Amino acid sequence: MIIDSWVIQANNKKSLSALLGVGLAALLIWGWDNNPKNSYYHNQGHIFGTYYNIRYEAQADLEKDIQTAFKDFDNSLSMFNPHSVLSAINANRDTTTNVYFENMWAEAERVYNLSGGAFDVTVAPLVNYWGFGNQGTKETQRTKDKHVIDSLMAFVGFDKVKLVDHRIIKSDQRVQIDGGAVAKGQACDVIADVLRNHGCTNYLVDIGGEVVAKGVNDKGSPWIIGISKPNLNNEGAQAELQEVVSASSICMATSGNYLNYYYVNGERRSHTIDPRTGEPVQHSVLSATVVSSSCMRADAMATACMVLGKEEALRMIERAGDAACYLIVAENDSLSVITSPNWAEMITK
Repeated sequence: MIIDSWVIQANNKKSLSALLGVGLAALLIWGWDNNPKNSYYHNQGHIFGTYYNIRYEAQADLEKDIQTAFKDFDNSLSMFNPHSVLSAINANRDTTTNVYFENMWAEAERVYNLSGGAFDVTVAPLVNYWGFGNQGTKETQRTKDKHVIDSLMAFVGFDKVKLVDHRIIKSDQRVQIDGGAVAKGQACDVIADVLRNHGCTNYLVDIGGEVVAKGVNDKGSPWIIGISKPNLNNEGAQAELQEVVSASSICMATSGNYLNYYYVNGERRSHTIDPRTGEPVQHSVLSATVVSSSCMRADAMATACMVLGKEEALRMIERAGDAACYLIVAENDSLSVITSPNWAEMITK
């Protein structure tokens, strides 16, 4: 209304233009703002048989983009999705690999070599045999049979399969691939990429305890990340924290033998299978937390640490050059912590 009265009183085109210019300037000065302010968002739910919590600062809620990335990843590397690339490879159907699979494969090969074969994604037949995979159950696969294990070992080994021109070539069609030891870590990296591509500089991605964090939280402080304390004697009890890490840039993954296991005739069998022996590991390391340059790499090396045991794990971490580890060990009926010499340095980078 005010502008309309000014227009009516204008005597010529020159004065009209001048008045409109003043009006436009006033609009700009008093808040004509097309740039919405950033807010912190929280997306959470269940995915890949576990939970996810994602917090980030952005101009809009990015849950739709996050769900699209989750679906694409599931269609690539899920062992439980019959239509995934990984399932097609395990079923020996003709299929081409994609970027998710090939990134996983490159990291799997690296950690396989770094760990001396302790980490091996072809361990799937053994995982199924012991009742921890997508084809076996704890109720039906509890018999320890050396002859069966030896027969399965004949088609377990990273050297029995190759990636050539976007296709997996197997030396034996019974070779099966299990990407579970890197899937959560890789998914964290994938979602972190989604957030970065939308300009996010402050975020935390937590998928089943694997974490990628950058920047600060909504209080302006570094992100707070907990390392759970193993509990072997009170199933179902609320988890306690062994350690709390404060970080503004970290990729961290944890592997443990204290949640997924069963007993047979007093013998405890964990879900971590040593691909070199074909049997569940039996050493004193209960939990291995690794930080590295990517969450997928940290996830793979955490699994390798669980297979190797404390001394070999520390040597592997030293060879890696871009990783540090935090091991929780059961000795003399008590828990102790062993860290690589560079642990404090790596978690503050």
